[in-house]
Amino acid sequence: MACLRCFLGFLLLAARLPLDAARRFHDVLSNERTSDYTREHSQLTGWSSDENEWNEKLYPVWKKEDPRWKNSWKGGHVQAILTSDSPALVGSTITFVVDLVFPRCQKEDVSGNIVYEKNCRNDTDPSPDLYVYNWTEEGAWGNDHSQHHHHVFPDGKPFPHHPGWRRCNFVYVFHTLGQYLQKLGRGSARVSINTANVTLGPQLMEVIVYRRHHHVYVPIAKVKDVYVVTDHVPVFVTMYQKNDRNLSDETFLRDLPIMFSVLIHDPSHFLNESAINYKWNFGDNTGLFVSNNPTLNHTYVLNGTFSLNLTVQAAVPGPCPSPSPKPPKPTSPLSSAGGRPPELRATPEETCHINRYGYFKATITIIDGVLEVNIIQMTDVVMPVPQPDKSLMDFVVTCQGIMPTEVCTVVSDPTCQITYYTVCDPVDVDTDDTCLLTVRRAFSGSGPYCMNLTLSDHTSLALTSTLVSFSARDPASPSRMANGALVSVGCLAIFVTVITLLVYKKHKEYKLVGSSAGIVLKGQGLNAFLNHAKAIFCLGNQESDPLLKHQPGTV
Repeated sequence: MACLRCFLGFLLLAARLPLDAARRFHDVLSNERTSDYTREHSQLTGWSSDENEWNEKLYPVWKKEDPRWKNSWKGGHVQAILTSDSPALVGSTITFVVDLVFPRCQKEDVSGNIVYEKNCRNDTDPSPDLYVYNWTEEGAWGNDHSQHHHHVFPDGKPFPHHPGWRRCNFVYVFHTLGQYLQKLGRGSARVSINTANVTLGPQLMEVIVYRRHHHVYVPIAKVKDVYVVTDHVPVFVTMYQKNDRNLSDETFLRDLPIMFSVLIHDPSHFLNESAINYKWNFGDNTGLFVSNNPTLNHTYVLNGTFSLNLTVQAAVPGPCPSPSPKPPKPTSPLSSAGGRPPELRATPEETCHINRYGYFKATITIIDGVLEVNIIQMTDVVMPVPQPDKSLMDFVVTCQGIMPTEVCTVVSDPTCQITYYTVCDPVDVDTDDTCLLTVRRAFSGSGPYCMNLTLSDHTSLALTSTLVSFSARDPASPSRMANGALVSVGCLAIFVTVITLLVYKKHKEYKLVGSSAGIVLKGQGLNAFLNHAKAIFCLGNQESDPLLKHQPGTV
């Protein structure tokens, strides 16, 4: 009895030895899988079962809280970002991309080494060394034949010697559905899988990244992400209307067409050879619209809330299912004895189609809005005081739909590319229902202008454009000639008056008539000249007797 117990204990110990002696891929890559997880999924092409052993001597395994993670990379931590083009229609190909984000001021050069960026400052003192990791000097892949046993993946498979493989210094291990894939790469790695045998629903993809370190490898990052495999065609719909002010609120205008565009998420082009039909129900009792065009216009003529429904049908080519065996027809003994055995004829393989469907639903609100705007007249405005560098113009504007609450104009260069200025004014909402507005705008200088005019309210906006041109003012125009004449006359009058006053001041002293006849004659001539000048420029002065005449001999 004691021998039997020893023998059973030895068997139990032997059964535990493989588990204690080596780690397996699922022990390293996932903490969320169950024991029967692998059996639930079919084999992925090129992938291996995570029951295989992991070479922990070359690829050490650290737990999340292990302090060695702090020193796994020089100058900081490396972040791995995992993305995919999920969701994927079953049967299509889904692609995963891992990008490594190095610490600040570090990058990968063309040789695969990690270097410091020039003219970049981080929180630490700048390093005098150019390289963060100079793997080229450390020893190129494959140069040392005695060390080839280090050029292997965690499961012992050798590195593929594809062109440029010596510049790949990172090892990526992808893990999903109880299987793994190993890849040698640089700062980014890409993997694609066919989803024909993948279980529908959300799945988990995990990636662990190792860097080269002499003759071993050091873990630097782990990342995981959820992807989705579905049997429904992934469908998105964009809706656009010309005068709709906010395209994201699913509120549109009555009596204006809405353009519906269907976008099918098919990054692997799985549906390129498929016949696709679109069935529309706009919810306004207009019936069912069937089209093979992904774009369709529809106009709602009533206000309200409507339910939009779209069904997309894609006929996906695929192999035909095996026909079910039919029971043999009963035969009489005579026919079976005398007849020939049935002949088996090879039939060519037929191509069948599997219909896949996608669905889209939305609730649309239809309201009134400003539908259209037109400029029917443009008139120059004559300013009371002409300004050569400024022009005014009135624009008579009509619109369709409801009355706007705001009018805006954008004046720009003749190509409508460079904006000069924008002016907005409120519209008097107390006016009658007729949309007829006069918009006055000022323009600086001569030349052509592009003007965009918009009428809007809180939900809609209508736009129109026009070109206007102003010529330079003619200096010889009648108004300018009259103004010039007046200015010239005024200047001449001022000039003559100033000269007269100066002459008068110089000769204001006079002698007695009796003492000097010659001076009296000159004085009388000057007096006559002054009287004549006053008579011309001072019409209000009706003085008949000059003061000097009544005071002869004044000194």
